[in-house]
Amino acid sequence: MGCPLKQGGGLYVRLSIGAVILAAGEASRLGGRPKPLLALGGVPLIRRLLVALSAAGVDAVVVVTGGPHGGAIEAAVADFPLQLLRNPSPGDGQVSSVRLGLAALPAHCDAMLMCLADQPLINGDDLVALIRAYKQRGEARAVVPRVDGARGNPVLLDFALRDQVLAGGERFGCRQWIDAHPEAVSYFDSGNRHYLEDVDTPDDLSAFEQRYGHALAWPPQSETT
Repeated sequence: MGCPLKQGGGLYVRLSIGAVILAAGEASRLGGRPKPLLALGGVPLIRRLLVALSAAGVDAVVVVTGGPHGGAIEAAVADFPLQLLRNPSPGDGQVSSVRLGLAALPAHCDAMLMCLADQPLINGDDLVALIRAYKQRGEARAVVPRVDGARGNPVLLDFALRDQVLAGGERFGCRQWIDAHPEAVSYFDSGNRHYLEDVDTPDDLSAFEQRYGHALAWPPQSETT
């Protein structure tokens, strides 16, 4: 009969999860400096995210970089076991990086995790909670964290949707699929603001420091590159 905990999407079902980290943004509202290299406690945000992914048991990671800071971001994560992709046209928008990353994920994955490289507080426990919600999603095809009614990140989708997303055209990505299929989305409601925090503007940097008492600092080289 087997272990009941392994039936019906229980906690101990082993999933193979592939993650795409979007790190090709131009950060025009932050002076064009590389947001993934902003450091919290001396550790760049993209490295913090990679540690969290490892702690959550994610099996494969694709990092999509691009633009003038692509090389610096790639150097910052060179010691992690992952695949690096350079988006040749990051100005085409985030969807172009999403599509590159999805196409590169290994075919053995059961689910795909779409991650932003500028979320300072996402940790392993946050990702484990999201994966648990995915296992308990029922018939839904995607799980999206939601805090006080606001959608957050990362999002987790059935890997079987990859071909459907990629067939949607150059301006169609995971967000567009989620918006087009609300009936297939399960919201993971949480009071955890980690899923909402990201940095896009100087005001976001100030608000983060005021809210948490910790500053996000640019590495010295980012001031001139």
